[in-house]
Amino acid sequence: MKVTLLLGSVRSERQSHQVANYLENMLQKRGIATDLIDLAQEPLPIYGSREEQASTFMPLIEAIGQRLQEADALLLITPEYHGSFSGALKNALDYYWVQFRKKPIGVVATSSGKMGGINASSQLQHVILSVGAFPLPFKLLVPEVHLAFPESLVQPRETVVRNAQHFLEEFLWFAQAMVEAKNIAQRKAVQ
Repeated sequence: MKVTLLLGSVRSERQSHQVANYLENMLQKRGIATDLIDLAQEPLPIYGSREEQASTFMPLIEAIGQRLQEADALLLITPEYHGSFSGALKNALDYYWVQFRKKPIGVVATSSGKMGGINASSQLQHVILSVGAFPLPFKLLVPEVHLAFPESLVQPRETVVRNAQHFLEEFLWFAQAMVEAKNIAQRKAVQ
């Protein structure tokens, strides 16, 4: 199984990338193939803009689309901005809704406050349903993300470790069940 992580945090002072890197590392330790798409490193033009149509952006747009298509499951990672998920992530969802169809998707939200991005995560689960994908009911919320990864520690805070492990167990069970169901359906279609 291959899990693609789509990181929608693009600000220079961002903290959510630490969560994405940590989750990718945890997945790899479990033998899961991963691909991290960092929208700060691979910025997309605004969907529907003239810049989008420029030939300079088409290779990037197509390459990210191919990487998302190859994923069996996805993790969407976003900070909460003003009670919602990031504009960069929304822009990517507008581009690649076809690549998300019928895929299991887990939501990871961060915030600088104590609520851990609960509003962003709930809204994102609704959007996942709207693009025809399957959101994991369980979410990973990381409150006070600026304190979650102390520089003096190799690992994040214990609550982040514990919550991330539980989230990944739920996500991998869900994703594996969906992949197996898709494989059975494809075999039946061939027969």
